[in-house]
Amino acid sequence: MSKTVSLFSAFLCTLIWGTTFIAQDTGMDDIGPFTFNAVRFFVGFLAIAPLAFIFEKKIIKTLIKKDKNIFINLVILIGISLFLGSALQQVALLYTDVANAAFFTIFYVPMVPIIVYIIYKKTIHWSIWPSVLLCVMGGYLLTNFYNATIRIGDTLVIIGAFFWSTHIIFTGKIIETHNLPLTIGAIQTFIVASLSLIIGAIFEDITLSNILKEKFQILYAGVLSGGLAFVLQIYAQRNISPAPAAIIFSLEGVFATIAAWFLLNQILDINNLFGCLFILFGVLFSQLVPIFKKN
Repeated sequence: MSKTVSLFSAFLCTLIWGTTFIAQDTGMDDIGPFTFNAVRFFVGFLAIAPLAFIFEKKIIKTLIKKDKNIFINLVILIGISLFLGSALQQVALLYTDVANAAFFTIFYVPMVPIIVYIIYKKTIHWSIWPSVLLCVMGGYLLTNFYNATIRIGDTLVIIGAFFWSTHIIFTGKIIETHNLPLTIGAIQTFIVASLSLIIGAIFEDITLSNILKEKFQILYAGVLSGGLAFVLQIYAQRNISPAPAAIIFSLEGVFATIAAWFLLNQILDINNLFGCLFILFGVLFSQLVPIFKKN
């Protein structure tokens, strides 16, 4: 797979994630966060699993047999990271607003290169750090965080950002040796759906009638975000290392802002526009500087 296809996959999955923020927020009017995630990711699993069976059936046994224990350990870590990241973000939306959640979620951008260096002792290209700074500054302006009030849910989002970062890192690690994006995507969504269902059954009142009230939000967040977008992320990370990938994924905030403007008629002020530009410059800087250095 070429770098161009990986970049396209990264931008497309980020676009889907950004527009899903609205569905995540409005989808909890009648159901709890764990119920929402359980159904959302089960729908995602149903969307991906048949494709994995059709397109990767012949190579699954061969690739998994190679470093079988490593594959199992990494796919479990990916599933748990995705569960904790999405669960904390979803619960946090009950205790904070979308602007705060969007800003603090961006904290996974600086977390990724730091964790990569600590765990794998990998040298990070110098262009990553100014790109990270641009993305965080962009997120600050984009979400109007300077007018925000710190809430208890913000702590949950920051903890969740840590698990989003480990999800990106472990995804990058597993795809190096096991080129099974659909299979990995199906397994991780099944893990998230199962764990969410267990906790939801204990702490929430799960009823089919209430789930059906949120069917449109669940279908969008499930098929497109829980299913397609996370598979596109895996395709993207086939040729993009975790730190630059995290910077590209920060465009989620830009797409979320545009979606809120287009769908909810929210007003974009000058700070929001500068925030979008800062993040865009951060993404371009991280991608173009290493290329120019090679040339």
